[in-house]
Amino acid sequence: MKRIFAGVVLAGTAAVSAQAADLAVKAPYLKAPVAAVYDWTGFYIGANVGVGLGRNLQTHAYPVGGSLNTTYLQPQGVIGGGQIGYNWQLGSFLGPMLLGLEADIQGSGASDGYTTLNSLAGPVNYNQKLDWFGTVRGRVGLVRGPAVAYFTGGYAVGSVKTTVTEGGLVAFDNSKTRSGWVIGSGVEAALGGNWTGKIEYLYLDLGNQTDFFGNQSLRTEVRESIFRAGLNYRIGGNGTYITPPPANWAGLYIGGNFGGATGRDRSSLTLGGATDAFNLAPDGFIGGGQIGYNWQASNWVFGVEADFQGSTQKDQRASVLGPQAYYDAKLPWFGTARGRIGYSLGSTLFYGTAGYAYGNIKSDIVSSIGNYSFKTTKGGWAAGAGIETPFQLFGLLGPNWTSKTEYLYVDLGSTTDVFGGTGINTTKVTEHILRTGINYHFNQPVVAKY
Repeated sequence: MKRIFAGVVLAGTAAVSAQAADLAVKAPYLKAPVAAVYDWTGFYIGANVGVGLGRNLQTHAYPVGGSLNTTYLQPQGVIGGGQIGYNWQLGSFLGPMLLGLEADIQGSGASDGYTTLNSLAGPVNYNQKLDWFGTVRGRVGLVRGPAVAYFTGGYAVGSVKTTVTEGGLVAFDNSKTRSGWVIGSGVEAALGGNWTGKIEYLYLDLGNQTDFFGNQSLRTEVRESIFRAGLNYRIGGNGTYITPPPANWAGLYIGGNFGGATGRDRSSLTLGGATDAFNLAPDGFIGGGQIGYNWQASNWVFGVEADFQGSTQKDQRASVLGPQAYYDAKLPWFGTARGRIGYSLGSTLFYGTAGYAYGNIKSDIVSSIGNYSFKTTKGGWAAGAGIETPFQLFGLLGPNWTSKTEYLYVDLGSTTDVFGGTGINTTKVTEHILRTGINYHFNQPVVAKY
């Protein structure tokens, strides 16, 4: 997960630079609306909703069965809650800068009861839930009028419940409030009046813990990825702000992107008549390019986009069936072809996207009956959302450049591999992706002149 975090931080860096300038210099100009200047200083309160995904490595040692299994528990589900904060907008040599403090509290439906492993003591099922969490964070970002890209980090706390059931009986049941740290990045933009909207990624580290029960031990590392969208109301803010005319997004564009991804791959392995059910959790950097075309009707933008991504995602920690099998799971590359629909508020485009996805799935298994390697290309679907904003990289690039911060969920379906006469491996591949990209538009967008 640290690789995911590094990818997100680097992606956030590109997003911060993305706010450095407006979209056009030589384009036709429209008369600026009254009170178009935007100031982020002040209190705000809001709500958010999204999805949480755990990548919690657990190692269970049970001497009664002489077994040691290592897998990932991956609680996944809808999260939602509220936030309150305060911003200061200051000047700097990089331009207007935002400094802020924010606190939030979240309810969570993230849970995972899929993993069931065999031992000499019988089947062992694991159930883990993230009931709630909260954070207190600082924020720092670069401002370009009604849009700001930012980094955020601070303190995190949450309630994690873990239950281990052996042979139908509960052997371990523990609910604890755990604390740690959080870091992430996001993009926030004005919606008009005192309202703003944001898309944000957070990485929570709630620490490591070893629990003992009977003659057994369970070690768990709790790591959570949070992908969410939020709506804020600025109390006493710049309510006289009037959103300028929409930028012209119509036409062809081409660009590149970089970010991070983590998989939640429901898997099962049958060997010698025994079956284990568990998660593979490949994570790493992703990067590639995209090409697309937009059509525009007033503020509404409709488009198509295709992209292709290289990926360093891998999971080399899973060991199951006693363990009689060790995994090295990878997603070397993937791509998508999607439609986009969005709404342009001034020079900021908010959009949703969905369509076809395909990717290469690779699994190496070192087992008690031999070593095997499987590779296949599968098709599926993708859906997500994002924010696209101006990008000039401190004046080094021209007016046709934009940047985007985007979340994608990818489902590549299931694969089944038969090996060694008695071995059957099945994996369903799903991905959570956060990436930042830059685009060059082959047009001259129309924006308001100030």
